[in-house]
Amino acid sequence: MDGASSHSGRRWFITQLAHSGVSAKVIMTLAGHRHLSTTQRYIEVNDQMMKAAVEVL
Repeated sequence: MDGASSHSGRRWFITQLAHSGVSAKVIMTLAGHRHLSTTQRYIEVNDQMMKAAVEVL
């Protein structure tokens, strides 16, 4: 796949979990990260996520 890297799969995995509402701490543990800031770098935020967050209100 063009443009794919080992980080592409990790980014997809972590982002999908975040989109599904899995807690950041659980995602961090599943990803094998020691620091939440590392996990947060992998999460891609998009318009759909922002809309869902606002709809919670």
